[in-house]
Amino acid sequence: MGENADVIPYGTSIINLDIYSPPDLVIEVANTSLADDRGEKRLLYEDLGVKEYWILNVQNAQVMAFAIENQGSRRITESQVLPGLAISLLNDALGRTRQRNQSQVGAWLLTQFQQ
Repeated sequence: MGENADVIPYGTSIINLDIYSPPDLVIEVANTSLADDRGEKRLLYEDLGVKEYWILNVQNAQVMAFAIENQGSRRITESQVLPGLAISLLNDALGRTRQRNQSQVGAWLLTQFQQ
């Protein structure tokens, strides 16, 4: 995983970015906040230097992923923080949660990771 994965002590609730580096990956779950997550929050994470930003759109069961570089962002189809992870695989798994229970989706996802 990223170089910052284990930097922050377990149980820390508020992260002081003057002490700790920003996270490698931020995931926002957007139910009613999609516009804010795509706009204002994305700009915030760009300014902080987060490496990768995902927005999980609850309404559409879809992940939008962005790589952040040089205080800007661009859409990506494969994670750079989790190399080899296709965003389309996450979207397939989310789509399956609408038709199957989570245990079935988890089992399917594990088989995909093993391929």
